[in-house]
Amino acid sequence: MPEPFRSPTTPEALDDLRARLRATRWPESPQDAGWSQGTDLGYLRDLVTYWADEFDWPAQEAALSRHPRFHVPVGDHRIHVVHARASAAGALPLVLTHGWPDSFWRYSKVVSLLTEPEDPADAFDVVVPDMPGFGYSEGAPLDVVGVAGLWAGLMTELGYERFGAAGGDIGSGVSRFLALDHPDRVVAVHRTDGGLPVYTGDPADLAPEERDFIAGAQAWGAGEGAYAAMHRTKPMTAAVGLTDSPAGLAAWIVEKLHAWSDGGVHAYTRDEVLTNLTIYWLTGTIGSSMRMYRANSAVPPEQHARRVEVPSGFSLFPHDLVRPPRAWLDRTANTVRVTEPPRGGHFAAFEEPELYAQELRDFFRPYRS
Repeated sequence: MPEPFRSPTTPEALDDLRARLRATRWPESPQDAGWSQGTDLGYLRDLVTYWADEFDWPAQEAALSRHPRFHVPVGDHRIHVVHARASAAGALPLVLTHGWPDSFWRYSKVVSLLTEPEDPADAFDVVVPDMPGFGYSEGAPLDVVGVAGLWAGLMTELGYERFGAAGGDIGSGVSRFLALDHPDRVVAVHRTDGGLPVYTGDPADLAPEERDFIAGAQAWGAGEGAYAAMHRTKPMTAAVGLTDSPAGLAAWIVEKLHAWSDGGVHAYTRDEVLTNLTIYWLTGTIGSSMRMYRANSAVPPEQHARRVEVPSGFSLFPHDLVRPPRAWLDRTANTVRVTEPPRGGHFAAFEEPELYAQELRDFFRPYRS
């Protein structure tokens, strides 16, 4: 049975955070390095000072709680979830799954847009869980297949038999496996990416644009994927430092917000960035979130080869990491809709909430009856 969420934050935890921030030991930085070698230390120093002296976590936590939040026991896990019901009758239930490095934070701007749209016929009952190992959910991290099974159980606990699924990044994979393993329950699935490509067949069988897509993904991994290699192979090594140092945690995450967002880190206010970081810090989940990469790396290749037959839609935002061609989407899913919104990046639901909400309304409209 769902239990109302109660914040575990204590004044002592916030005092400890501020003390650690003020005691940061900063590295030497090459002159004018900017973001070229990782996080811009000039930006980070300013952010850390603001985090220590001005950031108002209680105000941000209150804002996050403007939508109902619960803990729901599901199997061996206790899942933290935002569960916001539409005022309109007959709203379509929709489970939204985040990725890394974030949490339910990713969808905090779109909940009201989805539950109370201008046209009540477009309303959703919105379910935004933290995956195990992230945010306020409790229990060991799982791979994307396991989380999909957990979400099926969560939706049952919340009283929903049929529902839509949507997500990006790791959440795209979870939504994919929800559709694969529970096609009788998922009416349609929406994703903001096609995932990193896994193909074990003969490359000659692929269209030229598919081969280019795989080559592009490999090039992206070589240039930008060092963090993921660490997560997959030796997550506990980095976890020690990132769990001990809030400045280190900020450096690890802020560089990704900058690199993966349309407009860089300046697509966000300092309060928005620090809300995401403070959730990670107070819950101590940076290590467990990284361990999900290790779990996902063990998913068998034959699982990746399965084709989604549930109607699938894709919104490919221009500044996302690796954008798949239509041929790949058709190969891997029953693709009924592909759009290319004019703005937004990897965290589109947070960067461009109005655009993202409209993409969901437009896609799911035929699947409501």
